Amino acid sequence: MLTRMPKIAVLAMFTLSAFVARAEFLNEQELQQLQTLQETSINSELSYEILESLTTEVGARMIGTEGDKRAIAWSIEKMKDLGFDKVWTEDVTHYQWIRGDVEAKVVAPFPQPVVAIALGESVGTGEQGIQAEVVHFEDFDALKAAKPGSLDGKIAFVSYRMERHISGKGYGKAVGARVMGAQVAAEKGAVAFIMRSVGTDDNRAGHTGITRYKDGVKRIAAVALSNPDADMLVNQFKRDKPVEFFLKVTAVRNEKVTVKGANVIGEITGSEFPEQIVALGAHLDSWDVGTGAVDDGLGMAMMMAATSHIASLKERPKRTIRVILFAGEEVGLLGAKEYVDVHRDNLPNHVIAAEWDFGLGRIYEFKTGVGAEALADVREFAQVLAPLGVSFNPVNNAQGQSDMSLVTKEGVPAARFAPDGSKYFDVHHTMNDTLDKVNPDDLRQNTAVYTMFAYFAAQTDIDFRK
Repeated sequence: MLTRMPKIAVLAMFTLSAFVARAEFLNEQELQQLQTLQETSINSELSYEILESLTTEVGARMIGTEGDKRAIAWSIEKMKDLGFDKVWTEDVTHYQWIRGDVEAKVVAPFPQPVVAIALGESVGTGEQGIQAEVVHFEDFDALKAAKPGSLDGKIAFVSYRMERHISGKGYGKAVGARVMGAQVAAEKGAVAFIMRSVGTDDNRAGHTGITRYKDGVKRIAAVALSNPDADMLVNQFKRDKPVEFFLKVTAVRNEKVTVKGANVIGEITGSEFPEQIVALGAHLDSWDVGTGAVDDGLGMAMMMAATSHIASLKERPKRTIRVILFAGEEVGLLGAKEYVDVHRDNLPNHVIAAEWDFGLGRIYEFKTGVGAEALADVREFAQVLAPLGVSFNPVNNAQGQSDMSLVTKEGVPAARFAPDGSKYFDVHHTMNDTLDKVNPDDLRQNTAVYTMFAYFAAQTDIDFRK
């Protein structure tokens, strides 16, 4: 149990009287409920307790693994304990991938071992490993510009370093090499692909994450170096001597073996319009190297706690609140694709959707993708969030995060909350994604924001599509 009171508890209360006279999105009684929910959630330890339980009792949960099976069972039991009315699962399948081990070292001109990690779903090198000259590219564009055949028998190395931003916008420029680097390098003749980790830290730990292969192109092993080791390798190139590297990857990509995961779905049923759904999302799976506290245990804990706070009210809100814990996000939004396929006919009844799958600090901005008429009411509701430090971005073009991006692409209105992501990519997809990185005060603020939004969306009569 946490004993300290949250620093934001006193400062973050909106004044009900400031809204009663002019608020049209909720009546006075409903606004009072909203204020009560804010007070409850911002002083509650529930979301942290859920996250502690997940990381302690389950841990890593890559799709199809024993950890994933534990996570599914844990989620079902936890939702029932938290007061959800209905809980069920929907199967999601994938092929088997086993990480194995990585041995990596500079052989010449200055021999040194390095810390590397296999990129997600990489193939292996074979038992003998690969020893070859390395060709250095400063960024992915330079690799793409290399001439066909110029890398025959060589290892490609991309050294681009991700930039740190509160919004995480540096990720987009860095992640392309991780996703497509192996296939592009192979097209040029490379026998393996290495890259600087997509991360903003200086820890001697590698960042994993999915890599893709192209049909008709030879599949080559792909690994990420820790940032300090990538720096060292770049420094070796500065000596103007050929750099030779040894790499052995024992990963197994077995597309003939099917593994099973599941979307875990729970809801509290609306009191007047149960067919209308406010969808809250997070992803259930994580990579296998940390405990998935940040990616995306935070999202799971927030959505479950927010819904539980609302379930504790004497009266259910008018609309149904549905929490979807998506399977297989890390390997390609598999659970989201399955959800859209299974629920396609019912998506018109999804009134709005929101997800958490980014950030490690407090939410500072609220943005929507709703109809023009609804925007005025949403703008007014946003004033209720302002005392929590959340500003409203009036550019009304938001899509859902991660899994919910597929849902909102089908026409479901979106709400998107921007948290401080400055430190997120220090731990993203690493063994350092653990509970100690989570600030309980920030988590309370995040949970309060989602609790208030979920109640507002479920209780109001606003048609977010208009």
